[in-house]
Amino acid sequence: MPRRIMFVQLKTGHGTDRGPSWIGWVEFSKTWKTAYFQGRTLRRGTGLGLPDANFYDVESHEDFWISGPKRDRSDTRYGPHAPAVEDDAADAYRAFLQGAPLPGRENG
Repeated sequence: MPRRIMFVQLKTGHGTDRGPSWIGWVEFSKTWKTAYFQGRTLRRGTGLGLPDANFYDVESHEDFWISGPKRDRSDTRYGPHAPAVEDDAADAYRAFLQGAPLPGRENG
């Protein structure tokens, strides 16, 4: 299963780009239509008309945005806080910010 360090933001219930966000490892199905993050199963919402989101939680129906992290740390457009960096992704994320390739890109 492809695994990448990604930026993940909860969209539901937080207004435009103000929900909590994380930098962490996300696993994807072979088709890239399903993502697994923090015990959640997130399905791609393409064509479902999700406002400002690209995935939704199959159990809670909350909307999420998942994208590659940005070196300039501009991942959250309007959010009041920087994303929380998960412990298991911290070293690789710091290396990425300093110019190293983003881990996991070799998987697809």
